[in-house]
Amino acid sequence: MQDEVSEKLIAMSINGGKISARILKETLEKALDNMEQSAQQKQQKQQAASVKHKEKKQTVNRGKQSLKKLTENGAQLSNIEITDGNIKSFAKCARKYHIDYSLKKDKSVSPPRYFVFFRAKDVDTLTAAFKEYTGRTLKKEKKPSVRQKLQLAKERVAGHREREKTRHKDRGQEI
Repeated sequence: MQDEVSEKLIAMSINGGKISARILKETLEKALDNMEQSAQQKQQKQQAASVKHKEKKQTVNRGKQSLKKLTENGAQLSNIEITDGNIKSFAKCARKYHIDYSLKKDKSVSPPRYFVFFRAKDVDTLTAAFKEYTGRTLKKEKKPSVRQKLQLAKERVAGHREREKTRHKDRGQEI
C-alpha cells in the first residue's frame, strides 16, 4: 500500500522565492524521469519473477507419471513385476520415498501382471520402499478382519441376553 501511495503522490520541492517557468520545467522533467525509472524497475522485477515461475514449471515431475515423461531425461530405466493388483498401497510408500515410477498393466496374461518402471538410480530407495510395502501387507494379513471381530462381539452379546432373560419371578419370599 505504501508503494501505491508513493506512486500516486508527486512531491516537488523547489528552493527559491520566485518560481519561474524554467525552474518549473526542470522540476517536472526530473519527476517524469523518476517515474519512468520506477516503471522500468517494476518491469524488470516482473520479468525476473516470470522467469523464476517458468523455471519452477520446468522442474521434473515426481511420483507416478507416464512412461514417456519418465524417459524424457534420458535416464536408464529398470522394472519390477508385480502380480498383486493392490497398487494404491505401493503408491503411498513410493511417495514417502520420493520415487519416480510408472505403472504398466500386461493384459496378455490371464491374471494381469503389473510392471513398475523406475529410474535406475532409484534402485536403493525402491528396495527400501518395497520392504516397507511387503511389511505392511504382511501385517494386514496377520490381523483379524474387522468383520470377524464384529461377529465375535455379536455372539458374546447374544450370550449375555440369554442369561438376562431367564429371570425367576420367585425371589425367595415365603408367605
